[in-house]
Amino acid sequence: MSGRVAMVHGSGGKATGELIDQIFASEFQDQTLDEMEDSALVAGCGRLALTTDSFVVTPVKFRGGDIGRLAVCGTVNDLLMRGAVPKYLTCGWILEEGTEIDLVREMAHSMAETAREAGIRIVAGDTKVIDGSIAEKSAGDAAGRYAGGILINTAGVGFVPEGVSISARNAQTGDAILVSGTMGDHHAAILSERMSIRTDIESDNAPLTEIVSSLVQSGLHIHTLRDITRGGLATVLKELAETSGRTFEIEQEKIPVTAKVQDFCSLLGLDPLYMGNEGKLVCILPAEEAEEALRLIRSCRYGAGAVKVGEVTGDEPGILVMRTEIGGKRLLDVLQGEGLPRIC
Repeated sequence: MSGRVAMVHGSGGKATGELIDQIFASEFQDQTLDEMEDSALVAGCGRLALTTDSFVVTPVKFRGGDIGRLAVCGTVNDLLMRGAVPKYLTCGWILEEGTEIDLVREMAHSMAETAREAGIRIVAGDTKVIDGSIAEKSAGDAAGRYAGGILINTAGVGFVPEGVSISARNAQTGDAILVSGTMGDHHAAILSERMSIRTDIESDNAPLTEIVSSLVQSGLHIHTLRDITRGGLATVLKELAETSGRTFEIEQEKIPVTAKVQDFCSLLGLDPLYMGNEGKLVCILPAEEAEEALRLIRSCRYGAGAVKVGEVTGDEPGILVMRTEIGGKRLLDVLQGEGLPRIC
């Protein structure tokens, strides 16, 4: 890989994967890192799950959330996707010179409130201030300064209970594919704010602690969990199909999308399959346990809209097929290029 870093390298699609594989995975060679899970399982006092993330969003406040809430939810949810119990969180704040102190205080308060909701402790942090000229975006960008003057880096630690083994590699032929709610809400909320489009669509950014805890403690055989963030449902399922070496099939008419988000997508020519969420997950488990899993998810906060969208159908590796509403079949791939306006 040569040339210069471009915005497409942060889109969560093919270019992001190439950047990770050809630079970071290559340079940092490590057996655990090479598993490319949402968080790493390492030896310690029992098994620990570790994850790290960085958060930038314009605007920093949006309908249904803000960058402080987003930073906690994103990190906690990555730990949860390995079945871990979130315990500790660190946060590094990079602030642009000139950012309002009251805004920083508001975002810190939001972060603290969300951490309490998620059941995780913020135990360490750091703050840096940078010259405003460094954060200036390219001329003519209506969004102004990048991320509204606030960037947050996080690291999270969780404990994995004995006997819990949840991994992208565990999906089996015959498994059911469930999602915990509607697609595209976060992406649509951010874009509508940024583009000054009048809508009451709210971000779904939320910690999924209650949902995952209920599933893990239920005794159900949870094979795979993955939160649906950048790149959307199609990118997530394609990556899971590749990692597990299976064929995934989903049904277009069963994919939940609110009428408001669907109208928003129609207006801008967007595909909700490739739009990000920040409070939804994919759950893959034996088909005979799907109804009980759906009952549990629906009984939890943030899981009322859970549905089955497909199944793992075969051993042809890395194939994702969508059965369309008119009876055809469409091969789906990861997000290619920018694909749609970036939200982070």
